[in-house]
Amino acid sequence: MNPVTLLPFIVLIGAMFLMTRSAKKKQAAAAQMRNEMQPGTGVRTIGGMYATVKELHDDTVVLEVAPGVHAIYAKNSIGAVLDDAEYNRIVHGDGDDIDGAIVPDDASSLTEAAGADEPVEADADDDSSDKAKIDLGKKAEADDVEPKDEPKAEPKDVKADEKADGEADAK
Repeated sequence: MNPVTLLPFIVLIGAMFLMTRSAKKKQAAAAQMRNEMQPGTGVRTIGGMYATVKELHDDTVVLEVAPGVHAIYAKNSIGAVLDDAEYNRIVHGDGDDIDGAIVPDDASSLTEAAGADEPVEADADDDSSDKAKIDLGKKAEADDVEPKDEPKAEPKDVKADEKADGEADAK
């Protein structure tokens, strides 16, 4: 056989080997993480629930999901073992120091000048501030006016034998 014809098969087998190798490494790391759990450790399940480990068994773990509330989970359902600082920050809100600006609930403060009722101009050096502003809102007078019915055009004289377009023999 020609080695050139075997080349696609060799590349395919090599790619499969590399993919299974990385997957096995991830599985081994997850199993090691689950085996290193100890009672009192904070964990996150694969469903996103945060809890504290109370007891460990061969294939199961007892988690305290709330004070006095215990649940039995499979060890495979533990998604991450958290260190104490991260667990306390997430669950109890410890260390939630907000640095930076607070985002407002509405966008009005982003479009208005501080303490003014007029919108902020895009360019202060532009002479467009002298121009009249365009009002894009509905006019109050236009809402009060009702459209008038226009009289319909009378049909032309139609002979009894002739039918206009759209008319049918209704008897």
